[in-house]
Amino acid sequence: MPTKYIFVTGGVVSSLGKGLASASIGSLLEARGFRVTLQKMDPYINVDAGTMSPYQHGEVFVTDDGGETDLDLGHYERFTSARVTRQHNVTTGKVYFSVIQKERRGDYLGRTVQVIPHITDEIKQSIRRVSDGVDVVIVEIGGTVGDIESLPFLEAVRQLKKDVGRDNVIYIHLTLVPFMQASQELKTKATQHSVKELRAIGIQPDILLCRTDRYLPPAIKSKISLFCDVEEEAVITAKDVDSIYEVPLVFHREGLDDIIVKLLDLPQRRPIDLSRWEAVIERVKSPHHATSVAVVGKYVELKDSYKSLIEALAHGGIAHDARVELQWVDAEAIERDGAATHFAGVHGVLVPGGFGDRGIEGKIEAVRYAREHGLPYFGICLGMQCAIIEFARHVCGLADANSAEFDPGTPHPVVDLLPEQRNLADKGGTMRLGLYPIVLAEGSHASRLYGEGIIQERHRHRYEVNNEYLQRLEKDGLRVSGVWAEKQLVEIIELADHPFFVAGQFHPEFRSRPWDPHPLFAGFVGAALEHQRSARP
Repeated sequence: MPTKYIFVTGGVVSSLGKGLASASIGSLLEARGFRVTLQKMDPYINVDAGTMSPYQHGEVFVTDDGGETDLDLGHYERFTSARVTRQHNVTTGKVYFSVIQKERRGDYLGRTVQVIPHITDEIKQSIRRVSDGVDVVIVEIGGTVGDIESLPFLEAVRQLKKDVGRDNVIYIHLTLVPFMQASQELKTKATQHSVKELRAIGIQPDILLCRTDRYLPPAIKSKISLFCDVEEEAVITAKDVDSIYEVPLVFHREGLDDIIVKLLDLPQRRPIDLSRWEAVIERVKSPHHATSVAVVGKYVELKDSYKSLIEALAHGGIAHDARVELQWVDAEAIERDGAATHFAGVHGVLVPGGFGDRGIEGKIEAVRYAREHGLPYFGICLGMQCAIIEFARHVCGLADANSAEFDPGTPHPVVDLLPEQRNLADKGGTMRLGLYPIVLAEGSHASRLYGEGIIQERHRHRYEVNNEYLQRLEKDGLRVSGVWAEKQLVEIIELADHPFFVAGQFHPEFRSRPWDPHPLFAGFVGAALEHQRSARP
């Protein structure tokens, strides 16, 4: 069977949920026995998301091979068994950078380099690179139809239908069908205009996903079908849901997977099995327990900055049949008000990753409060570095134990750049990115949580624990329970005399799944539930 391609576009407004729609399509096809992969085309000129502010772009999702990518790739991995790479996120900047490099090398033999065919050919090649070994490639085109930035991508996927055969490509367009309160009716004109814009550039959608707050009645579907030249069965309600993990179930009830199989002439591999998703939704919507966790961050105004973290905490709740209620705490507010003001009534504290010096002291105070009050603590990346600094200051009494990140003048920082990093002129060259092996200490809390001795986790950070301090830190009760053996770098720390105090240099949230919660998140939520039970009078 030749590889099939599904191209997902969006219209009317941004943030309709193309990433979740693409991921849900992938999950439905996997549930029918097909091998899928997903790719995101981003129209911005940045080469990747690594240098972008979380307030601009939301979370940077890190792949096994160290790619700094769009957060939608996190949805792809959470909804399917696919493992994406840096090749699965293509930006305008990456495409033009590659084409310009080829031009400078003389690869074009003196020809004039143009958007068509050179840019569009580069885009098509990037799609083909991820096509090996899978039945279906789902490609999400970022932005909104009509944006000038996304035109080269749309032209490329228009051409690809001719290249690979008409029977091997379908186009799915996500659009908006708003309900107008004043007239108490659904309006289809926005969808009609969006499809008209798409058709004007040569793409006729095969399926319409209509984002709305209610199921579309047959009369509305019939009207959209008539004016947009789409089969009525291919007009699918993309209804608002309480949990993102309901989306595959809603799409299946609307018959989306059936129409995709029909249009792409896919073989009937096996009856669809959505029992895994049904079990997840049962636990998400009707949990028997609940606990409250404080997340102390510096980008809390934009929750998409912590998208994978939020989902991983939900997965930890699923593992315990519990709802995890998040209390967002600005680290700078702790610097002003103290930790006690913000932690009343919470059963656990989590300090996630971040960059820069803003809010560092607030995070350190959050660690101190959790350590001194026996409150379950989970530190991620910067959250581990803050835990090291706090312990060095307040337990070891090292007054100069400071972070090089917020106090570069400190002579002997407890968290510092490696010597070889200091010699790198390129700022990006100092980052440790991607999957690294970690050896766990036998008998440690971390090894019990993971249930194995060697693990692999994804990293995105610049600073490391200064090994010159390890002997003093361990003498005073800090346990290093995980190391990167090759360079003997600290990866996990814990406190033995604390109900739950675990922190890691890596980002475990990137490898958590709703049906396979990450063991550290499951352990943390379990500790929060236990703390809640023990605190009851």
